[in-house]
Amino acid sequence: MVETLAHPVTAVRIAPEDDVAVALQPLEAGAEIRVELESITLRDAIPAGHKFAVRSIKAGSPVRRYRAPIGLARQDIAPGEHVHTHNVRTALAGENAYAFAGPGAGATASKPTDLHSFRGYVRADGSVGTRNELWILPTVGCVGRLGERLAVRGNAAIPAGSEGVDGVHAFNHPFGCSQLGADLEGTAAILASLALNPNAGGVLLLGLGCESNQLDALLERIPQSRRSRLRILRAQAESDEFSAGVALIDELLTEMAGDRREEVPLSALRLGVKCGGSDAMSGLTANPLIGLIADAVTQAGGAAILTEIPEVFGAENLLLERATSQDVFDRLSGLVNGFKRYFLDHGEPVSENPSPGNIAGGITTLEEKSLGAVQKGGLAPVCDVIGYGERIAPDKAHGGLTVLEGPGNDAVSTTALAAAGATITLFSTGRGTPLGSPVPTMKIASNHSLAERKPGWIDFDAAIALEQGMETAADALLKRIIAVASGEPARNESNDERAIGIWKRGVTL
Repeated sequence: MVETLAHPVTAVRIAPEDDVAVALQPLEAGAEIRVELESITLRDAIPAGHKFAVRSIKAGSPVRRYRAPIGLARQDIAPGEHVHTHNVRTALAGENAYAFAGPGAGATASKPTDLHSFRGYVRADGSVGTRNELWILPTVGCVGRLGERLAVRGNAAIPAGSEGVDGVHAFNHPFGCSQLGADLEGTAAILASLALNPNAGGVLLLGLGCESNQLDALLERIPQSRRSRLRILRAQAESDEFSAGVALIDELLTEMAGDRREEVPLSALRLGVKCGGSDAMSGLTANPLIGLIADAVTQAGGAAILTEIPEVFGAENLLLERATSQDVFDRLSGLVNGFKRYFLDHGEPVSENPSPGNIAGGITTLEEKSLGAVQKGGLAPVCDVIGYGERIAPDKAHGGLTVLEGPGNDAVSTTALAAAGATITLFSTGRGTPLGSPVPTMKIASNHSLAERKPGWIDFDAAIALEQGMETAADALLKRIIAVASGEPARNESNDERAIGIWKRGVTL
């Protein structure tokens, strides 16, 4: 911990090995800062969330934060100087070689949390939803607006005060036609997996008829056990496609009306973890707080899912050392290197992150962003690695962390988490975003300013961890998560912010 001579806790250094501290509020040039027994005079003004050097750093030397290098010094940096993009550069270049150290060598689970429960919807296959919604999934963008109009009609048909149905939602997208090969496969896989999410108590697959993403092929991806709550509509085959859709929705709503929440253990929760619009505080408050929740859920026997592979670059060893087997290690290292190759093959550097908003918030390099971001996965063993559009395997994922192939893009990655089976997603942010996915998408603010400025977006203020302690903040957040899982709306739901994004990776005809 770092403190000013006049006022405590205005800056934080995570560990004695770190070369930098982070300002918790704007600090003026000339301010006296005490680090342990040493006093430092700030040479520069330091914006809130930005870093300053706490010791001399030679040009070309690693600059450490989170006990690890976040880049290399471009020039000599003196104690008290602002540390950012002007004097630090990334050390990332391309693919890496990795060596397996043994099963779960780096997994150090935190203190187990007392078991909790929530009220969810138990499905026939044993999975549990946090919502009982009717989802309309278009196979192709041509019928996307039809789906949205049907959703409006469906919501109007739900009786006021109905216990069994939480809403009707259509998830429009521009894909499903003029796609080829793996690109088309990705669209089909993500839609089929969304149809299997436990939060979907009923699903209407809405097709046009002539699209590449054919309904019959999509239907083959869905097990017979889930088809009783599924209906299909081919718009070109109906003289009045809207009336036909209304009839199918009414059928599903009638079947869903008898569903009721029941008490289930925390082990039934499938937790997605995600960050977006990060700042330098994200790695100090929101992300480690989410990591504690991920640990609580996995220790209870539940599942946690981490994605955003480009935001693992530079911190992948923190995950690799927790792999439970050589196979998991090989798949995870292959996924990281494969994503790097994806960038390089398109002529892009692997370090083309952080975003302008991240940089403005104090994040200097991708290594720094990644080291903060992977904390969302807690300390649980990495039990499985799955591809984009794939679903978590209950026999592998429960009691551990699953790593999911996916980019950092907010809409695409939150959609991939829902498709993988997440029934609630924790989304840390330092800059703020209203975005929501098909499942409750709780926004965890990294700083008080954001939480106070955008209360309509933010579900929880993680900055209280700096004042009350991380464990106290985690207990408070877990209570809020249980309330949302049991039916209280997340902010994105109150704002009707629900959307999907599909990863486009191929040519368009």
